Amino acid sequence: MKHIENLSLPNGLTLHIWDVSRQIAADTVKVELVIKMDVAFEISYFEEEDHYLKTRRVFGPVANYEYRKERTFVHNAETETVLRNLLDDFKKDALPYLSKDEFPRKFSQSKYREIIQNWYKYKDRLGNT
Repeated sequence: MKHIENLSLPNGLTLHIWDVSRQIAADTVKVELVIKMDVAFEISYFEEEDHYLKTRRVFGPVANYEYRKERTFVHNAETETVLRNLLDDFKKDALPYLSKDEFPRKFSQSKYREIIQNWYKYKDRLGNT
């Protein structure tokens, strides 16, 4: 795993970009890009205080956004180019959305919806709520 860069967004969040590529055979590589970002939950992101408390109970004070993209069986000589293309595509396609002021709120609300829609996955962390 090799750290490529940190990218500070206008909404105060920071992306951590990693190259987790690995050799598959003598002449080929699995090129993999991993991008992570911590999003802290704030009570103002939720419609009700109970939603905020439930989300924190399940995920803790911070949730992790993660993006992964990979290409398999890339020839050794093309590794850097493929990795750069994966990163450029991410920056072109996802970065505008992740940079928006409302992203942390929408992401937080999506974590609450995840709890409601998949309650059985989190029932051990929800207790009697």
